[in-house]
Parts: sequence; structure tokens; C-alpha cells
Amino acid sequence: MAALALLIVGGMALVNAIMSEPDKKGPATGASPSGDGGRTTPSSNETTTSPTAPLPLVIRVTGQPTTVVVRVADAGGKVLANSTLNTGDTLQFKETPLQVVALNGGSLQVAIYGKVQPREPNGQRAQWLVRAR
Repeated sequence: MAALALLIVGGMALVNAIMSEPDKKGPATGASPSGDGGRTTPSSNETTTSPTAPLPLVIRVTGQPTTVVVRVADAGGKVLANSTLNTGDTLQFKETPLQVVALNGGSLQVAIYGKVQPREPNGQRAQWLVRAR
């Protein structure tokens, strides 16, 4: 009897998961990730940039969801983001230097210091380097 109840509850949960909207996992839209899990914590570089200066890196998902990894491009290589981003998600970073890798570079619009980078081929792995200014 208990096994039948578990089967029914599991089936209902599966149907609800399929029928409902997917949960947004990973960084929040417009977030500025930091290593401590606080997505809006100012970086050390914030004090050296003016409020009107463009951010070093802005990533927007304009195509299909894709996995994006952003890490500090130094000897430590601290990972700032490593998740699958959905269409419409935006990530913003104030830290530099950065290395960005995306499984599907054609799904992203990448702006480095306010300059939109050339679109990468759809379905191909792509990477960008954001140098410190």
C-alpha cells in the first residue's frame, strides 16, 4: 500500500514539474556575482570606476539557454559563475581581468566595457577575455 502511495505522489510531482514553468536557477537577472554567494556585493574595482563608466562585462542570453563559466583570469582562477543561463538572463561583472567560456557562443550578446563583441557562431563553444583597464 505504501509503495502505491509513493508511486501516485511521485507521478503527481512529475506531472506538476512538467506542466509548471521552470524554476529560474543560477544568477538573478542583472546580478553582479561575487564569490561569497551575494550577487550584489560591490567588487574592489567599483571604487576605481565612475558611476557612468561602462561595466567591464555584461552578458545577455539572446538565444537558446547555454552554460556559461566566468572566472577571474589570474593565477587563482576563482570561479564567479558556472551555470546554465536561460533566454533573457543578464549577468554583470565589475571585477577584472575575466575569462568567459560559453558552450553556445551564438546564444549570447557580450559587451566588454560597453562595446558589443562580434556574434559568435551558433552552437559553437566561445570564449572572451576581459582585460583590466
